[in-house]
Amino acid sequence: MTPKNTFPAALKIVRKARGLSQEAFSDVSSRTYMSSLERGLKSPTLSKVAELCEVMDVHPLTLLTLAYGGDSKGVSEVIERVRRELAAIQARKGK
Repeated sequence: MTPKNTFPAALKIVRKARGLSQEAFSDVSSRTYMSSLERGLKSPTLSKVAELCEVMDVHPLTLLTLAYGGDSKGVSEVIERVRRELAAIQARKGK
């Protein structure tokens, strides 16, 4: 399960759903960088993902869930998997 080819699509989907142009990200990146991200030519750091998501007013996990899940069924599966994994981690943390 790798978002290598789906992160660019997810970024573009969220950006357009929010009614934002690539230029709207000028405070955190250049239009050229945004274009490179959306074409899959570059991969952002986690801090850059957070900055981009701040501009789009979505939680970074929303973008990453869409990237990993793709469609609504896949998104539901990713969310359920994360819930299970977090519960298991929390259970072990208490021991």
